[in-house]
Amino acid sequence: MATEYSGTGDPTRSMTLLWGLQDKPKRGPKPRLTVDQITRAAIELADAEGFEAVSMRRIAEKLGGVTAMSLYTYVPGKGELLDLMLDAVYGEALGPIPQGGWRERLEAVARRNRRLYLSHPWLIQIAIARPGLGPNLLAKYELELSVVEGLGLTDVDMDLLLSMIGDYVHGAARAAIYAAQAEKHTGMTDNQWWEAHAPLLEKVWDPAKYPVASRVGNTAGQEYGAGDPERSFEFGLQRLLDGVEALIARRAQGR
Repeated sequence: MATEYSGTGDPTRSMTLLWGLQDKPKRGPKPRLTVDQITRAAIELADAEGFEAVSMRRIAEKLGGVTAMSLYTYVPGKGELLDLMLDAVYGEALGPIPQGGWRERLEAVARRNRRLYLSHPWLIQIAIARPGLGPNLLAKYELELSVVEGLGLTDVDMDLLLSMIGDYVHGAARAAIYAAQAEKHTGMTDNQWWEAHAPLLEKVWDPAKYPVASRVGNTAGQEYGAGDPERSFEFGLQRLLDGVEALIARRAQGR
């Protein structure tokens, strides 16, 4: 469940900050901080403690020697700050895509985006329905579109395909992050949790009533224990790309 929403700040101010269009002071002392320093401090706080830990007071404490109120002269509010944070982390997904066929390149895009979520788990908390159109977001979109350019897909196909990959990665990353957070908060691994509840489960579980679930659950448990987010991600990604391959073939046939 999202706890924060992008695009809640003043769009004009966000765009001005994202693209570095703010007026530079011509007189007086040089500013002690930069917007980038404030953004990076906020990202470090969110990475360590979650987005709810981000406040101007905490950022000021982290930077040292400044007050929370002074930060508002650089960034007007938390909504604009979130837009800056998102665009900054999107920059980590830039860089050349490995050479290869379209399938290998789309795999690289998906894995790169998954690493982004795992590196910054607070991204799962953010509903990005109205993204700040910053330079890194637009560069990321351009880069990822280039992977499916020239495959015979329509422009709408290309946009929807990237949305589909993004939605899948978001869901798979969320499952992996929740699993890691559950272990952190409970002090128990998934296997330890299941082992602790096994005696209770045995009292209510009737293999004759749930024959398929019993067989599959036992086989999967023996194969990878209580769960394997990495394996689940890779399996789903390959099936998703199988569907993309079928779409490319259909478009080549004029359908």
